[in-house]
Amino acid sequence: MDILAVQTALHKNGINPGDIDGIWGRRTVAAVKLFQKLRGLEVDGIIGPLTSQALFGTIPSTTGQPETNAGPIVWYQEAVDLIGTREFPGRPSNEDIIEWAVNLNIDYKSDDIPWCGLFAAHCIGATLPDESLPKHPLLAQNWAKFGDYCTPRKGSILVFWRGHATSKLGHVGFYKSEDDTAYHVLGGNTNNAVSIARIEKKRLITSRWPRTAKSINGDVVHHSSDEPLSHNEA
Repeated sequence: MDILAVQTALHKNGINPGDIDGIWGRRTVAAVKLFQKLRGLEVDGIIGPLTSQALFGTIPSTTGQPETNAGPIVWYQEAVDLIGTREFPGRPSNEDIIEWAVNLNIDYKSDDIPWCGLFAAHCIGATLPDESLPKHPLLAQNWAKFGDYCTPRKGSILVFWRGHATSKLGHVGFYKSEDDTAYHVLGGNTNNAVSIARIEKKRLITSRWPRTAKSINGDVVHHSSDEPLSHNEA
């Protein structure tokens, strides 16, 4: 899905999607829902075949079928766009990271506090505004109760233990790919930045998929890597 094209089409239809910037954020989702409501479509914020036909005048191959979520994994794309975002040592904190918490009404004062859970919350909350976040999302292992279970696949939320299997410490991030022994995980607070870590499969607690995304449509991606295993994502 071309998000810029969606935003431009919404604007041409008299609906304000916010900045036309190619970012699938809350205002764009809200604009899609308003468009759907005005056109008598299912109001779910997803650009499925019926919404695409109404918005662009295209003829979908699945005419008469319900909307589906076979499009981009928008929360994962948000994570990709933020690769390289870093915490600042000491004071002050990176204002972008603090703003993620402010936008979600999460009490978070300093990027010296582990923020992998905050990063996951931002990526989900900014792109899926109707999705319920876990209680105390800053705690990585709380994401084990998020959404629905799925087998690990691109875009799924992976929850790991850290230190030892019975520890309450953990890490949460997004599946990018995997090799025989490890998942390649896009997450926050990995080497103090949004980056990709290679984490042993035996450390996985669970894999989750957002409930409001409807169908589970990510791919299993096999990719060999000679990067060292990550042992402490904090």
